[in-house]
Amino acid sequence: MEQTQTTKMQLQTHRIQTEQGRLYAQSWAWQPERAAFDVPIILFHDSLGCIPLWRDFPANLALATGHPVIAYDRLGFGRSDPHPGRLSADFIADEIRQTLPHVLDAFGIVRFIACGHSVGGAMAVQAAFRFGNACLALITMGAQVFVEELTLNGIRLAKQDFSDPQNLSKLHKYHAEKSRWVVDAWTDTWLSREFSDWNVRQELARIRCPKLAIHGDADPYGSVEHASAIAANDGRAEILSGIGHVPYREDEAQTLEMIKTFISGIR
Repeated sequence: MEQTQTTKMQLQTHRIQTEQGRLYAQSWAWQPERAAFDVPIILFHDSLGCIPLWRDFPANLALATGHPVIAYDRLGFGRSDPHPGRLSADFIADEIRQTLPHVLDAFGIVRFIACGHSVGGAMAVQAAFRFGNACLALITMGAQVFVEELTLNGIRLAKQDFSDPQNLSKLHKYHAEKSRWVVDAWTDTWLSREFSDWNVRQELARIRCPKLAIHGDADPYGSVEHASAIAANDGRAEILSGIGHVPYREDEAQTLEMIKTFISGIR
């Protein structure tokens, strides 16, 4: 574990061993000696994401809410080890079944808040479902929880764009030699026949913790129906006017305020 002190808060880097390879993680305001008492917010990134693409959001989220924040690069992404193969059609549930336990164990986490962007939102849903009372709240931003044509059309366009080596090279600063795998893992999986019926509706119906779904009404990768599905049965949907797929970047202040208000109401 490496540690640096910023003017705002303590930032730590971590390496977490799994059966398939090592994960790279960072934490903001995390105090290991308080692991049994603090409730961290765990961030799950999107299909092209990794820790640097969260930018200042994790630090600002910790400052706004008073909760420590933990983010990690999924296997095959960012500074984590390469993924040993192709993603399965069940990769979203697999991430929570197979990988999240390693993250929780590495930090000694007893309780947490799951927060995910895009497909990471679906992973946060799985985390809230599978870990029951250990997950105190669910937060999603621009999440997809079922397959719809709007999402697939956006992915088809992205697949075409990334067929240009110049566009693919823009990902190298984040994923290095893994960039092609990252793009193919996203586009090929979502556009496959095996994935066409994927959804987490059954899991959502069984989640009992508080839920907040933040979604832009101009999101090219998913309609506001995703937020409605997440917020059903006493959850809360916040629809941001004129915002696209990345609420935490396009309107960070409003996104942080919504999360802060939501979390303060469940303490």
